[in-house]
Amino acid sequence: MKIIKSMIAIMVMTIGAISAMDGNQKSEDYGYYETKTTSPVLNDAATAQSTTASKSLVDNSELNKPTSMAEETIADPIDKKTTVAIDHSAFNALLSAHVSNAGLVDYAAIKSKVATLDNYLGYLSQNVPSSSASKNERLAFWINAYNANTIKLIVDNYPVASIMDLYGGKAFDQKWIKMGGETLSLNDIENNKIRAKFNEPRIHFAVNCAAMSCPPILNKAWTAANVQSNLDARATAFINNSGYNKISVGSVQISKIFEWYAKDFPTDIVSYLNKYSKTTINNSAKVGYIEYDWALNSK
Repeated sequence: MKIIKSMIAIMVMTIGAISAMDGNQKSEDYGYYETKTTSPVLNDAATAQSTTASKSLVDNSELNKPTSMAEETIADPIDKKTTVAIDHSAFNALLSAHVSNAGLVDYAAIKSKVATLDNYLGYLSQNVPSSSASKNERLAFWINAYNANTIKLIVDNYPVASIMDLYGGKAFDQKWIKMGGETLSLNDIENNKIRAKFNEPRIHFAVNCAAMSCPPILNKAWTAANVQSNLDARATAFINNSGYNKISVGSVQISKIFEWYAKDFPTDIVSYLNKYSKTTINNSAKVGYIEYDWALNSK
């Protein structure tokens, strides 16, 4: 009997040990599944080095931010990643202070604050949105980049009567704009970064070439949140402004923009105008184009 009891005790102890091992294995599997990490555990020295490197990157990134930056954090609902939206508040402050509702720019005043403009342009250069950013964020970025660099070009050469007086009339082709690892011209931004990527004719009412006949520059910065509503508003305002387009039922005299960039607009330009025009234009209306005034759009 003693032998039998001893054997039973040994069996109980063995089963308990196996159960404990099985419990530990499940616990490890569960934790591995939850964290989804295969990274090895760092030793103390490696951990310290990693922490120092991460802090260095954070500290250096602070140098690329414009003054008074207010970051907007957006959580991606799909992959739970968090991204920092591009902050255009510095440019917004310059525009609201020095651009009239009619789009006339006080270049002299901005020239006195050129450090603020330079800081913003440097920030844009270091924060070019990737293709994974939203369409609206990318579009707002490139519109602001075009407008801010146009202002910079004028400010650096101010006083000047017209942007066409610079670089022998080829100012739009000059490659001087640093964007990430690229050096671009204004034409590169408009044609390669905006027109080629977005297939959006309304951008022609958003980018501003510093000329009186150009659709007025908006006196606030474009953002992902306002870009679509502002595109519609600018299209409506420009098309119905008699200073830029003469519209009647039977004929229209419209901006050269519609001629220069005809392939961006529908072949039936009258149907496009009627989407925004307060005057309904006949389908058979005659279409002509108004000569462009390249005088500086200054106050």
